[in-house]
Amino acid sequence: MDCKSSSTKQRIAEYTLRSFPFSADARSRVLILGSMPGGESLRQQQYYAHPQNLFWHFMGEFFGAGRELSYQDRLEKLKSSGVALWDTARSCLREGSLDNNIKNAQPNDFDCLLRAAPNIHSIFFNGRKAAELFRKLAACKFPQTQRIEQITLPSTSPANASIPYEKKLAAWRTVLEAAKRGR
Repeated sequence: MDCKSSSTKQRIAEYTLRSFPFSADARSRVLILGSMPGGESLRQQQYYAHPQNLFWHFMGEFFGAGRELSYQDRLEKLKSSGVALWDTARSCLREGSLDNNIKNAQPNDFDCLLRAAPNIHSIFFNGRKAAELFRKLAACKFPQTQRIEQITLPSTSPANASIPYEKKLAAWRTVLEAAKRGR
């Protein structure tokens, strides 16, 4: 075996990432899509686990699903509020946690999600990269998603520090408003 191809395969295996199962059920009316969990989230096996990520702060403010609750209780609180979570990519290659490093992404199975959560009327992308990946990987493969309202929000990642907190919070408030629709 060629040493170069062996080390390349090992490096690819080290950076091949897999997203988590979706958190959704028949009560879900809105879907929040990330791109792929970051390093801390993968280590903890929890969506948005980085302590400086604003996601759970916003979910606490809007739905009472803040970090003071256990992770499973936060997911349940979101589901009972009509909010589903998932990622655009099922798997990808990525060194580090930055979305710009995502390569060879494969889409999640949105048919499966929409069978489990048929009442989803809005998709919110947590940042531009999630929206770009969705449009590139999933929109054509899952045409039923094209009937669903799609909104790109500013990323809650600490890497997106150029947008002031208040502006992000105001933009993310649209998730709360959409979740109230169709109750």
